[in-house]
Amino acid sequence: MSERHLQPLLHELVGAVHAPTSALGDAAGQIRPSGVQGVFHADARVLSRAELRVDDREPEAVAHGAAGPHGVRFVTLARWLGDPGPDPTVRIDRIREAGPHGVTEEIQATSTAAAPVRATVSVDLGCDLAPIELVKSGGNGSPLEAKSGEPGRVQWAAEGVTVTVTGEAATVDATGDRALAPRLSWPVDLAPGDAVTLRWRLAVTDPKAVVVAPPAGPEWSVPQVRADDRRLVRLLDRSLADLRGLRLADPAHPGDVFLGAGVPWFLTLFGRDSLWAARMMLPLGTELAAGTLRVLARRQGTRVDPATGEAPGKILHELRRHEFSLPAHELRLPPAYYGTVDATMLWVGLLHDAWRWGLAADQVEPLLPHLEAALGWLGEHADADGDGFVEYVDTSGSGLANQGWKDSGDSIRFRDGRQAQSPIVLSEVQGYAYQAAVHGADLLDAFGRPGGDRWREYADRLARRFRDAFWVDGRYGPQPALALDRDKRPVDSLTSNIGHLLGTGLLSDAESAQVAALLSTEALAGGFGLRTMSTDDAGFSPLSYHCGSIWAHDTAIVVGGLARAGFADAALRLADGLLAAAEAFDYRLPELYAGDDRATLSRPVPYPAACRPQAWAAAAAVLLVQAGVGIYPDVPGGQVRLSPLAGPELGALAVDSLRVAGAPVAVQVDASGRPTVTGLPAGLTVTPAPQVPTQRPATETPAPR
Repeated sequence: MSERHLQPLLHELVGAVHAPTSALGDAAGQIRPSGVQGVFHADARVLSRAELRVDDREPEAVAHGAAGPHGVRFVTLARWLGDPGPDPTVRIDRIREAGPHGVTEEIQATSTAAAPVRATVSVDLGCDLAPIELVKSGGNGSPLEAKSGEPGRVQWAAEGVTVTVTGEAATVDATGDRALAPRLSWPVDLAPGDAVTLRWRLAVTDPKAVVVAPPAGPEWSVPQVRADDRRLVRLLDRSLADLRGLRLADPAHPGDVFLGAGVPWFLTLFGRDSLWAARMMLPLGTELAAGTLRVLARRQGTRVDPATGEAPGKILHELRRHEFSLPAHELRLPPAYYGTVDATMLWVGLLHDAWRWGLAADQVEPLLPHLEAALGWLGEHADADGDGFVEYVDTSGSGLANQGWKDSGDSIRFRDGRQAQSPIVLSEVQGYAYQAAVHGADLLDAFGRPGGDRWREYADRLARRFRDAFWVDGRYGPQPALALDRDKRPVDSLTSNIGHLLGTGLLSDAESAQVAALLSTEALAGGFGLRTMSTDDAGFSPLSYHCGSIWAHDTAIVVGGLARAGFADAALRLADGLLAAAEAFDYRLPELYAGDDRATLSRPVPYPAACRPQAWAAAAAVLLVQAGVGIYPDVPGGQVRLSPLAGPELGALAVDSLRVAGAPVAVQVDASGRPTVTGLPAGLTVTPAPQVPTQRPATETPAPR
């Protein structure tokens, strides 16, 4: 039987991040040469080992916690030293901080023993420069031989990357067998009540990295939030700190900042992830959105290339330093890969929404040719078979089989569990396409460019086709199908994808009310957020990546859509599940977690390979705050709509330092749900929320099989 290579688990690891650098170790702060532990820099593991010992024994872990936005503190004990009583008297703290070009660590040894303590503190090191895809597939690189030269310093170099570790006042042993596992060591003498601090640092020189750390930031305001539900305050604080650590830039244009997708697997430019995260962050300013739009516009497709998925006008999926290869999954992605069906429409959506939040005309106008190219892709390349829908199929044989946000190979399933065959027409992608066409038309009209009527007509045709092809009879009444398969049969499972249709304009008011009711069923909403697939479907598994798990960003997007459309009860239920999950994960929401029922355990079960922190999971906190105060600006139209979720159920909520057209704006919602806004720029008027269509509970009905 062949050995199975398993993706390493990381749910119990503790991370520090300052992109493009991240560090993952265990609860004691040890970085062991196994799994995904290590220090990573721009898709390469630059340190595979950093194990601390005191007199060749490992201290015992007792606690760890955040130490600023980029750091973590580990508290350990050396109980074999010091006084013989039950109270520990020798404590070893490690304070690790990630930086844009490496990591620094302080080791603080403290003694409250009655007698002097003498010991030797050491750190065993290792470096394999393993590429991230090798680590993700369960492999390890071969340890590299270290070179020592200057006192306290060891160095590794390969493939243009140089890694240097320096221990202040440390002795280095890198000879013989220690060449593959060099050791830093310090003699320590502690008088009663004394403390000593030891330091070492890692520096990376990586001139071929495709992403770099941006200048000092961040590019968004940091709001002050006062809330009756304190979970919302804690989640926002932790999330904004994590987002600071995920900021990246293009080496050729370091002023244009975007968010790397997540630690450790995706800490680079991802079209879909970076766009959604920037869109969620718009209440805090438009600078991040502008940088993200420009970075992706520079890499917008210009030619048809089946090997990379590139097409004229198409927006990039992901960027790596070299080919990303997972042989066990028959996956081989080129360094610049365009295999995404939705990023191009999401780029249009971000440009439009940033404009509505007040992105200046002199920043919008240079992007209009890229808007026209994106719309050109929608009209000329997105519908390969001419049926009027946007679809995808991997023609390379080595790319992603599924190219929506649920991009795992088994994510598109019928109600009976069968997998759909491509080409695939995803439901939410048709919503994105409708919205991109309408919003693109609005931008073209506003800036005096032709084509607006063409795209509104496109949207009208798409809406009619969607209504005819996608609505099916389900267990709880009519529902949009997840997708159409290669034979244009509706893939009839009930999934979270339908929530992304809210607010796109593709649905009528009555259809929106039915979707809201479906999203409120126990089968979808019974966990700590919104399940990706209902418990009624044969393909459901709570620990499936896309067929039953819960994704923070997915839940938040649907909460935002429900709130904006006025379906407060449905939005509040999902928001409460997400806040409960945040509390369980110490307010650092992971990429995803299990979709078990809330009655099964008092806390969500981790998905063991989930990224954490992750950009759109962290940015979900901002979307929750926006939905709470209910602010929806249209700066070009001179209006701001207020429709808050806060009130009798969520409690009072006040947020200062939101940004509308660059101006600091404050919104307060009292416990009755009455909003007050101050600081709006001149020329903007507040409009009341529209009437909400009636939402009837979705009740179980017999469904045809």
